[in-house]
Amino acid sequence: MHSNETRGEARSLSPICDFVRAYAAKDPVRLHMPGHKGAPILGCEALDITEIDGAGELYAAEGPVAESEAVAARLFGCPTFYSAEGSSLALRAMLYLALFAGDRPRRARPRVLAGRNAHRAFLTAAALLDFDVAWLLPAPGDSYHACTVAPADVAAALDGPDAPFDAVYLTSPDYLGHMADVAGIAAACRARGVPLLVDNAHGAYLRFLSPSRHPMDLGADLCCDSAHKTLPALTGAAYLHVRDAALAGRAKDALALFGSTSPSWLILQSLDAQNPILDALPARLAAFLPALEAMKTRLRAAGYAFVGDEPMKLTLDARAAGTTGDALAAVLAREDIACEFHDPDFLTLMPTSWNDPADLDRLEAALTAFPRRPAIPEAAPPFVLPARRCSVREAMFAPRVALPLGACAGRVLATPAASCPPAVPIVMPGEIINPAAIARMRYYGIEACAVVRED
Repeated sequence: MHSNETRGEARSLSPICDFVRAYAAKDPVRLHMPGHKGAPILGCEALDITEIDGAGELYAAEGPVAESEAVAARLFGCPTFYSAEGSSLALRAMLYLALFAGDRPRRARPRVLAGRNAHRAFLTAAALLDFDVAWLLPAPGDSYHACTVAPADVAAALDGPDAPFDAVYLTSPDYLGHMADVAGIAAACRARGVPLLVDNAHGAYLRFLSPSRHPMDLGADLCCDSAHKTLPALTGAAYLHVRDAALAGRAKDALALFGSTSPSWLILQSLDAQNPILDALPARLAAFLPALEAMKTRLRAAGYAFVGDEPMKLTLDARAAGTTGDALAAVLAREDIACEFHDPDFLTLMPTSWNDPADLDRLEAALTAFPRRPAIPEAAPPFVLPARRCSVREAMFAPRVALPLGACAGRVLATPAASCPPAVPIVMPGEIINPAAIARMRYYGIEACAVVRED
């Protein structure tokens, strides 16, 4: 999968770590930021620096950071750039690049066709960049986390009455582990000259499967990955991938537009240090995934049902086992097993190859000991698409008031009512909260909303 150019000693693949460690080894007098001056309050401070001479800058095109990004680009097979502020920064940058940085004709307010299960960071991007959104909707009865549209759905929307669009935006894999047909959707977009953007926050490791299932290898034009979600980087480490060379030349400017001028150098080092690890990841995944799949097979035999097709994610349909995701999470917590996410319907677990095999044994034992009951037929209240009163930007920038959910009927949502995880809103800013939305939000434990003030 990877060029022989990336193989060699770890030191040669980690220029950021090389620089910082060499600097710390000198035990210098630190008359620069940060204020801890290397004192071991937490223990990591000696390696926590800022953009001193020789270190380079995150948003510059030279120095150790740029050298490390070049290694990552060879590993991912496309221009790749670091984010120390998660995929939230990377997705804002990729939307800016797609809508404002290319040579395509611009409208006063660009329009994006997006899957309804977008992360709330997509909505802050819509507010900051002031673009309109038309939604691709999940199938009837689907969870609000999911929106597995088919290529034909995207093609129909791009040819439909709401066209033209300036970009298509998908979340794949989604929070439950469903994966879109990125290759087919990319072909539909390419045939119509519309760029495809993919929020691949949960799928950075997909590049290292054999064959690769990474969106950039399947035809996406821009993509963001959260390195910290499925790779061994620190929380906040992420990537922006860009196919077009001209847009790649503007990627650092796009990241700088939204990013802090004081990025975490601990996070940058974690991205840098994992490059040699990624070079060996295909073999590691090939050894780990069969054991994970074998455990899933045994759990299915014990009465559990799974949703989604992402290889590394375990999402249990809790109601099929006669319980709720919340109850299953509580059972696991008593065994000191911490899950990623739970709600009335699902329990989501995110193992990686850095889990000890004993971790899977403990998980399987805890789930197997839990008694299965008849399936619970109750489901989430049906979704009815709310009418839109104003744009996302107008709603999120408007004066607001917090109201109990029961008093929100007919009001315009001002800001997403979505916790993180999963950070997927049920109602979008600018939409009118209808009775169906109230029932659905109450089912998922939302009891108050910020609505646009009416005065």
